[in-house]
Amino acid sequence: MIATPTAIPDVLILEPKVFGDDRGFFFESFNQKAFQEATGLDVQFVQDNHSKSAKNVLRGLHYQIQNPQGKLVRVTQGEVFDVAVDIRKDSKTYGLWVGRLLSAANKQQLWIPPGLAHGFLVLSETADFLYKTTDYYSPKFERCIAWNDPDLAIQWPTDGAPTLSEKDRNGIFLKAAINNASR
Repeated sequence: MIATPTAIPDVLILEPKVFGDDRGFFFESFNQKAFQEATGLDVQFVQDNHSKSAKNVLRGLHYQIQNPQGKLVRVTQGEVFDVAVDIRKDSKTYGLWVGRLLSAANKQQLWIPPGLAHGFLVLSETADFLYKTTDYYSPKFERCIAWNDPDLAIQWPTDGAPTLSEKDRNGIFLKAAINNASR
């Protein structure tokens, strides 16, 4: 496994060793020892999640104000544009975002540490999105930053308005989210 830092150094692109031939391929999608050796991180995952979404669905930008989740994300079918936003007030990269194309074809994964907001946009007809988390989902602590926050200026590769859930339609700008961090 190869781990490559992004513009937010704590966000890592992970590339597994893929063994392929005319029959198909094999790779370890997760190996605790290999993850630790490649990243230098000793994290414990407590929950696995799987979502399936249609083209142009945007999920995010989600985070938890308590019990923040680190996420190891990947796509097993289709293609998404995955985004992490640094919302840690004391971080040198506060307010910055990174985006990465994740697909079943490239088999890349993204490590998003606790304290960042996360979202993705489906680019293919459908996409299966899998992720491991370092803490449990806590609905009462979940919050959402608006996908189109002008201060973040995320360059989502969409031709129009994405399909959003009600929760995501009600996302607020980062400035307001930080001012209301305890709510």
